[in-house]
Amino acid sequence: MLAHPSPDLYGSDRTFIESVRALVTHWRVIVTLPEDGPLSDVLREAGAEIVVLPVPVLRKAFLTPFGLLRLAAAAARALPRARRLLRRERAAALYVNTVTLPFWLLAARVARVPAICHVHEAEDGMARPMRAVLYAPLRLARSVIVNSRASAAAVGGSAGKGGTRIIYNGVDGPPPEQVAPPRSEPGPPARIVLVGRLSQRKGSDIAVRAVQVLRERGYDVTLTLVGSVYPGYEWFESELRALADGDGTVVFAGFRPSVWNSFAEADIAVVPSRVESFGNGAVEAMLAGRPVVACATQGLVEIFTDGENGVVVAPDDPSALADGVARLLADWDGARAMAKRAAADAAERFGADRYHRDLREVVHGLTATSPSPLHPAS
Repeated sequence: MLAHPSPDLYGSDRTFIESVRALVTHWRVIVTLPEDGPLSDVLREAGAEIVVLPVPVLRKAFLTPFGLLRLAAAAARALPRARRLLRRERAAALYVNTVTLPFWLLAARVARVPAICHVHEAEDGMARPMRAVLYAPLRLARSVIVNSRASAAAVGGSAGKGGTRIIYNGVDGPPPEQVAPPRSEPGPPARIVLVGRLSQRKGSDIAVRAVQVLRERGYDVTLTLVGSVYPGYEWFESELRALADGDGTVVFAGFRPSVWNSFAEADIAVVPSRVESFGNGAVEAMLAGRPVVACATQGLVEIFTDGENGVVVAPDDPSALADGVARLLADWDGARAMAKRAAADAAERFGADRYHRDLREVVHGLTATSPSPLHPAS
């Protein structure tokens, strides 16, 4: 059984699809989601069964005295249902995707089902007491997987005696019909894209300010923001639209189920994240053959080497991001050659086949010691 916190189709959700694809070839896979959404149909197509069970997801909105009370009440209602589902389906293992589902780890312990937690968070900027609370449930897991060295460092000793295993995300490249080489000339205007949630963590505001800096310097550029906000964070989108000033330079494209057309329409991809444990969008941009400017943040420095497979700039600095884009525009032939190298590098290091093998190895190790094996795939 696999538990995932979101029915959407963003970076961690697309990695979860690869987790399902890795496991359905060897086991019967049941996925629990807190609600139905676009991810559900993709998972069914991959061969998973879907059970909607509204187990609470740990969000920042809960990190207040009143929020913690609401969280405890929701957990008290959900825990018996989660335990019953595990027992009814005779699950021999539970795979919990992200630390935002601590109550699934508790349900697994109560049901005596060994659990894996796959950590996609690197909250090293969080206050130590809060970080300890966030990662404490990992001690309920039999095995802990992290998606980068940055995540491993943030988890620290919270994983208990078993420690952590690093498995970089597996990212599939674009289908052949959606492969498009970069334009021979970037513009006018030069088209910049940022694919990902509209959020402070993803640096959406940094990208908008960087484009403003570029235009002040005389560059003819546009920015397309592909993504939407989490429910409850609509205020950030309002602030972002006000910052963009509605002059048409910044396009709010909203959520798109496929990222590949967005990259195909762009000349340059930017990844200005303030917090980024890995960076699926960065790897997808590389696989799409687009030159990338990324901030030197957490897991992104494990993906990029400046000048070899991307341009790496100082984080949280719109001028630095603008400098990185200008650097690519000043040598477009060199940028295209670098993008070609980056695509080959991403396919080799972050391919889905490698991810599938590594994940199956961990699950095999867990189920080998389980008293009741998972139902084999037919």
